[in-house]
Amino acid sequence: MNASDGADETFEVIPAVDVQDGEVVQLVQGERGTETTYGDPVEAARRWIDAGAETLHLIDLDGAFEGRRENAAAIDAVAEAVDARTQLGGGIRTVADAVDLLERGIDRVILGTAAVENPEIVAEISDDHPESVVVSLDAKDGEVVVEGWTEGAGVSPVDAAERYEELGAAAILFTNVDVEGRLEGVATDPVRELVEATEIPVIASGGVATLDDVRALEEAGAAAVVVGSALYEGKFTLEEARAAIE
Repeated sequence: MNASDGADETFEVIPAVDVQDGEVVQLVQGERGTETTYGDPVEAARRWIDAGAETLHLIDLDGAFEGRRENAAAIDAVAEAVDARTQLGGGIRTVADAVDLLERGIDRVILGTAAVENPEIVAEISDDHPESVVVSLDAKDGEVVVEGWTEGAGVSPVDAAERYEELGAAAILFTNVDVEGRLEGVATDPVRELVEATEIPVIASGGVATLDDVRALEEAGAAAVVVGSALYEGKFTLEEARAAIE
């Protein structure tokens, strides 16, 4: 993703490879026990690359809940198997964790809980590895939530995004938990508010069910959209999504 200053930037559709217990899954509204399983992460990743994906969104779901990387072997296997940009989140809690991943070839680390609890971690990593930190802002009812979407952080997404931009974040990953995983459509107003409040790219996630949802997020100003359930459930193909925004 490049910094977004306007219409000349290319909007990107990024497939999600969320890993739990070594398998690709999709959760409904981030809740354990709601998962649908879609098989081997390497096979899924290769499928998306063959379909034209330029970036993969890799999440260690067990890591997000437990606070430590639980699916490192599966994630490493994906990163080694494909030739694409990778952004990885889930269980990355320290500067050392992030730097290790970046030095092993992950292009960007996604920080959620760690960035909320210690915002300066964004600057610490970015100082030596510019453009490498994506801050994940997950929101329920207009409030940023952490710890696997279970605890409110007491801050709005816009206020948080402005702070992380100042600290050197390369992009904001905004997940609207209210619509995540339900295949019922997107909410564009929160995305638009973030885009208008910051100069760094906003990557949208949550609720995409149709090609119209993809177009709506592009029109809201997002630099990219992460798509999970809709692709895995065959609501549309990655090729169709890419064609819809060209």
